[in-house]
Amino acid sequence: MQPTAPEPGPAAPRVLVVDDDPVVAEVVAGYLARAGYDVDRAGDGPAALERAAAHPPALVVLDLMLPGMDGLEVCRRLHAAAPVPVVMLTARGDEDDRVLGLERGADDYVTKPFSPRELVLRVESVLRRSRAHPVAPVPAGPLRAAGLELDPVARKVVKGGRELPLTVREFDLLAFLLRHPGRAFGREELMREVWGWEFGDLSTVTVHIRRLRGKVEDDPARPLLIQTVWGIGYRLDTPDRPDAPVAGPASDRRARP
Repeated sequence: MQPTAPEPGPAAPRVLVVDDDPVVAEVVAGYLARAGYDVDRAGDGPAALERAAAHPPALVVLDLMLPGMDGLEVCRRLHAAAPVPVVMLTARGDEDDRVLGLERGADDYVTKPFSPRELVLRVESVLRRSRAHPVAPVPAGPLRAAGLELDPVARKVVKGGRELPLTVREFDLLAFLLRHPGRAFGREELMREVWGWEFGDLSTVTVHIRRLRGKVEDDPARPLLIQTVWGIGYRLDTPDRPDAPVAGPASDRRARP
């Protein structure tokens, strides 16, 4: 699959590349420019924040390991100023780094070493997702299940009278599952329907499921709402449905990712 240049328009989307390695930054910027993007560059966190404030980008390609102010803090400050999509670059394969990046609002991540053409495809996918309407129609009224109330208009979820601090993608994932109770979805299908991606690291879905369970389940280690369907993916069970399965003893349940 080859990267495709953005559709012609009054101005090419501006992408800010933030990396303290000048070789990596030059290669990434070159590929993005050839794909038709207007590319800006910064070598550290403070410079990135200044560039983003002066010339707001459509997307930021952000290295995790920056000197002084790391990529996680830069991502947090960027989102505090404006809801800009972020693709995180990391030299680490550790899942904790991916979780932190996604929790801070990164829309995708690419592990170094990476193919520059793949990175361009990821950028295109994230930009399409940020501009697209939701894949599934948004219901007019709130969704309720298992003590949760999701308001799609206000984009908030309340449990036991307390609003849950969900990220944008966690909210979208929960809304999708609540719209299809009792149906099992594979990770590829969830990535396509919720993220709008036709390709990508499927562990992104796994990480979001784990984080979502940590916020909506009474006991995330023994989830009753978001179930793992072994060999397939995940299913949302609502205990208030008459046909919903009843969880068995703890000894009958295997550990879930």
